[in-house]
Amino acid sequence: MAQENFKTISVNKKARHDYFVVESFETGIELVGTEVKSIRQGGVNLKDSWCSIDNGELFVKGMHISPYEKGNIFNRDPFRVRKLLMHKKEIMRLFGLVKQESYTLIPLSIYFKGSRVKMQIGLCKGKKLHDKREDLAKRDAKREIDRAMKERLRR
Repeated sequence: MAQENFKTISVNKKARHDYFVVESFETGIELVGTEVKSIRQGGVNLKDSWCSIDNGELFVKGMHISPYEKGNIFNRDPFRVRKLLMHKKEIMRLFGLVKQESYTLIPLSIYFKGSRVKMQIGLCKGKKLHDKREDLAKRDAKREIDRAMKERLRR
């Protein structure tokens, strides 16, 4: 069995800061050639993007893919809405969760799996301000513990 080749292009760090990720899914993404070339060069930004379900299809909105410098007339709008590829059953399940339980679909990362561009989307619930503070406090405490352990091992 051949091992898959993964290469991460972009990670949405703001998503994990602003949301609790309940579940994550791998989706394909419908792109044109110049967009793929631009993604290979790292010209993608997921910071303010989100996903929506319209007429039983999954779309990503707000994702910025920089125009490919040698693409001239073949370049598309950097902010255009792009279709995500997922099984119909999974999309309908997500639709139900988003409508009933007020979850949000947020792109977490974009990567190459072999020669194909894939996107990891997360089923997320929004964090309140006190949750964000709690996460920062935990991270700071862990950093202090690691620092103390490192100092202790040096002696």
